[in-house]
Amino acid sequence: MLVVQKFGGSSVANAERVRNVASIIADTYRAGNDVVVVVSAQGDTTDDLIEKAAEINPRASKRELDMLMTAGEQMSASLLAMALKAMGLPAISLLGWQIGMQTDSNYGNARIKKIDSERLNMELSRRNIIIVAGFQGINKYDDITTLGRGGSDTTAVAIAATLKADLCQIFTDVDGVYTADPRKVTGAKKLDVITYDEMLELATLGAQVLHNRSVEMAKKYNVNMEVCSSLERVPGTKVKEVATTMEKMLIRGVAKDNNVARVTIVGIADVPGMAYKIFSVLSQAKINVDIILQSIGRDGSKDIVFTVSADQKDEVVEALKDVECLQSALEVNVDTDVTKLSIVGAGMESHPGVASQMFEALFSNNINIQMIATSEIKISVLIDKKDADRAVQAVHDIFFDK
Repeated sequence: MLVVQKFGGSSVANAERVRNVASIIADTYRAGNDVVVVVSAQGDTTDDLIEKAAEINPRASKRELDMLMTAGEQMSASLLAMALKAMGLPAISLLGWQIGMQTDSNYGNARIKKIDSERLNMELSRRNIIIVAGFQGINKYDDITTLGRGGSDTTAVAIAATLKADLCQIFTDVDGVYTADPRKVTGAKKLDVITYDEMLELATLGAQVLHNRSVEMAKKYNVNMEVCSSLERVPGTKVKEVATTMEKMLIRGVAKDNNVARVTIVGIADVPGMAYKIFSVLSQAKINVDIILQSIGRDGSKDIVFTVSADQKDEVVEALKDVECLQSALEVNVDTDVTKLSIVGAGMESHPGVASQMFEALFSNNINIQMIATSEIKISVLIDKKDADRAVQAVHDIFFDK
């Protein structure tokens, strides 16, 4: 078997945990498997590097930030290779460019174009354990690029897809995917299996166990994926196309996303094409818009409210300055004191009353809903950030405390 294993920052946070990860890899290798490992930066290394950059130049270019950010993964890969060699095992650490990880030139959030697997196959043919620095690649200018926060998950799935691996294991500090964050929500339950679609929604909506782009890629290439604990040797959660227990559980999980900004544009002229002009400018600026509400026109004007990532709020304000039709708007407000709370489950599509249960839980706890968005497998609401934690607990209780 060919197994791809990815270990997050908490899994390799210190020397003891690096040795623990090495023992997991060693057991997999000694069982007769070929092994490719992807690692993240140790602990809070990435945050520390961001702080160092801010001390030198708060407005540093994304290209230079990418050069800096990849240092953390390089350290982890090298240290883990050293640990394996100390155990008498053949290991080699490689950076993104060394495995032919080719990306576009969107610094800070690059997309993978392809992986030239020649080096990987050569090292595997020598029975080496390959340790890959995650989160990074190289563009057509031979510049180092990064894949965005959580990009090491995407690195692992991309390698698994390219090599047609038998299994891709994502190791974290929890032992699988839960109905909510088990570190914060009482009664959170571990799932044995979850569908790609459900996992993608949870990852996109704030569940931090997997990078949403990695799930998207796993679904596209049908990668056999499992979320496991690096701290406990117990079965994890399988991520697959179809979950056989789906009809037994309407809701698979509750997630919150605090990295949200609500943008309100008041008093836009009530004429055709205004929404197009606004959102086309945001699209050109590569700003993803989530929930959108537009009021009914009154007195020749209307309001538009939408949500974006809080990280992009300044870019939104800057982009909106270029929308000529907004010069007549009464005001543009940006509020980051909000949270998006979501429930996800393929079972809700065929069962009425799910939304009313969610709203009942919020009402019973005196939590006001500002915006609502729905799809076939999710319901999201925007609430005040101060209510976020108790809202998650209340909604989780109404669906799972039975």
